[in-house]
Amino acid sequence: CGADSDVVGNEYATRFRDAWHAAEYVAAHLRPLERGTVEFVREFCRSDLPAVVREAALFNLSTLRSQTCFRTADGNFFGWEGCSDRHGCCHGSCTHVWNYEQATAFLFGDLARTMRDIEFRHCTAENGHMSFRVHLPLSRARDFALAAADGQMGCILKMYRDWQLAGDDAWLHQVWPRVRKAVEFCWIPGGWDADCDGVMEGCQHNTMDVEYYGPNPQMQIWYLGALRAAAAMADAVGDTDFAAQCRELFHAGRRWTDAELFNGEYYEHRIQPQDPARTAPGLRHATMGSANFADPDFQLGAGCLVDQLVGQFMAHVCGLGYLLDPRHVRRTLQSIMRHNFRPTLHGHFSNMRTFALNDESALLMATYPHGRRPAKPFPYCTEVMTGFEYTAAVGMLFEGQTRNGLRCLQAVRERYDGRKRNPFDEAECGHHYARAMAPWAAVLALTGFHYSAVDGTVRLAARTGRHFW
Repeated sequence: CGADSDVVGNEYATRFRDAWHAAEYVAAHLRPLERGTVEFVREFCRSDLPAVVREAALFNLSTLRSQTCFRTADGNFFGWEGCSDRHGCCHGSCTHVWNYEQATAFLFGDLARTMRDIEFRHCTAENGHMSFRVHLPLSRARDFALAAADGQMGCILKMYRDWQLAGDDAWLHQVWPRVRKAVEFCWIPGGWDADCDGVMEGCQHNTMDVEYYGPNPQMQIWYLGALRAAAAMADAVGDTDFAAQCRELFHAGRRWTDAELFNGEYYEHRIQPQDPARTAPGLRHATMGSANFADPDFQLGAGCLVDQLVGQFMAHVCGLGYLLDPRHVRRTLQSIMRHNFRPTLHGHFSNMRTFALNDESALLMATYPHGRRPAKPFPYCTEVMTGFEYTAAVGMLFEGQTRNGLRCLQAVRERYDGRKRNPFDEAECGHHYARAMAPWAAVLALTGFHYSAVDGTVRLAARTGRHFW
């Protein structure tokens, strides 16, 4: 590292003098450690969830024990996106990737809360701009200096989720000023929703590693979820005027999205070029966007995107209800299954990476069933990636489209069956990819489980069976 100021340390080194000391601890506590681990796995496997749900949810938990994740000496929890063979892959607890996984919050809530503290207390500037990758040490947390529209909105929803799970109102009061700033950042001149109409039109860097211009379902529904979550948190801290403002924008944005982006089958992206001179600083990546602002490359356009409803997925996880017309949500998921699911990939061409092939089944990232495909769409449109497949599949489970949801989950697990691929290592950008921990939400969808320590309530689906909870 060079200078002492660059050393962040490891949390385990604060508890153990050396490897021998750690070995002594394990030897002394081996039986209770084994007993707790085996009990967790046994009880989870004894639930009456479909086998494919148990496998997808449980096997991907191994990522938390891989080199994808680590704790620094101050106790904070961080993650790469995945692992390369000899080093981490894509640094900084990338917000738009870690938005998808649900395992950490529901199994190790104290660790998840440190991620929220990092995002808002260290990565969010006074004007609300959140760096979507955190640099270490934390004195340089904002050095990456680029905000992601989906990453930032997802962090607001995750803050709501983790506050609900913890019931720690004092924590919410401490973090709330930066959460509010992160919402208000949407409305700055040249920002994502500069005209404050509840619709994101600006330059939106996102998890496809490009910038979208104009309203699109992926960013817009994240935004609607963030507005609804922010309104609830604002009420809780007594910021009633801001809560009312967020609700007004939510309802306006919801009406517009259903009226203008829904094409009768799914939600489309309305491409609206933007003058770069009018784009706020910190929104556009120097090497991940189009050079032609009059006719931008790398857009979604009229495509049917596999995770266009990811914001709705997260709203269901949080217990926030529907962000859009429920009929449109259900129809969209049916359209994703109809247009994007491939029983076999024979004859399918992917110009990028090959995570599925030949006679394997998969959900494609995007299709263009009605034509109008951009000359240069976003680069990953022909790919297959499990984290995105999982959000669509879980969305189907939440909507009662159980057969389709389980079929999509089964397609993933058949590819990672231990013969063709490692069943504990779903790759995307690197091994043990964080986004692949999304299927823990399938457990929530099928059991109806929702817990609020704030309200002191637990909800479960009205069905008989053996629940892990």
